[in-house]
Amino acid sequence: MNSPAENPLDRVLVLEMVRVTEAAAVAASKLIGRGDEKAADAAAVEAMRKAFDTLAIDGTVVIGEGERDEAPMLFIGEKVGGAPGEGPKIDIALDPLEGTTITAKAGPNALAVLAAAAEGCLLNAPDVYMDKLAVGPGYPDGIIDLAKSPTENVQAVAKAKGVAPSDIIVCVLDRPRHAELIAELRGLGCGVVLIGDGDVAGVIAVTDEDTTIDMYMGQGGAPEGVLAAAALRCVGGQFNGRLVFRNDDERGRAAKWGIDDLDRIYTRDDLVKGDCIFAATGVTPGSLLDGVKYLRGGRMTTESVVMRSSSGTVRWIKGEHREG
Repeated sequence: MNSPAENPLDRVLVLEMVRVTEAAAVAASKLIGRGDEKAADAAAVEAMRKAFDTLAIDGTVVIGEGERDEAPMLFIGEKVGGAPGEGPKIDIALDPLEGTTITAKAGPNALAVLAAAAEGCLLNAPDVYMDKLAVGPGYPDGIIDLAKSPTENVQAVAKAKGVAPSDIIVCVLDRPRHAELIAELRGLGCGVVLIGDGDVAGVIAVTDEDTTIDMYMGQGGAPEGVLAAAALRCVGGQFNGRLVFRNDDERGRAAKWGIDDLDRIYTRDDLVKGDCIFAATGVTPGSLLDGVKYLRGGRMTTESVVMRSSSGTVRWIKGEHREG
């Protein structure tokens, strides 16, 4: 039994989590550009499930394929890991293929993603939309606030960075619902990086100076918001999220997961508490990670990132694998 003071993540090998995302990424990569979203997702799900079974953990999926993607496994509440009832109790948030459409169309920034934390430390986010606002590390706490306008948030970050608002670059999901947001940002002179899908990668981009992206704004999936918040917790970035409910069915989903304040603005630490691990492997090439590449002789390469909040460690990992 774990003692109350023990951190269950201390018994988890961080690099083992990368093996899980690598397995999902490699499986999904075989369907890049094939036009079949469900097949790509199912391949990633099956590979991730099998990889989890090799880990000595007693894991529970708290954010998974849920109700939307109709994937065959890794649903919310499913038990994963090779040591049920014996290994450390770990909650898992995952998206075996973040960017199913991207993969089917051979677009950029598809990822295999997971976050792990001690039992009870990840918000059970319903499968609804979420307003998101994120900034990377190095800024004063509270620099961003979803209760304020996009203009006010850009101005605050620009002031803290010591630049003009027109020097701020914001990543936004390219959707009709963001037309007013994009117009407001461009009215300030901001650079707006539009992405077609994959808003986990978009949020995480604020953690890496090489992407040149300062902020992320806009509406995307709530489960993906929790995954992104885990990455930001590892490196000190900030995140705000507010659930968006379009109908009574979606409000009912929130009630199912014990959410009664429908207007609450969640901070990063509301979504992810305590120590956490975040891991991602590129499926297709992107701004953060390269995709799976196939070489001669049945070899392939992967590029991954793994982070841990308690140590602040970020590891970039290039792997070479052989088929079979």
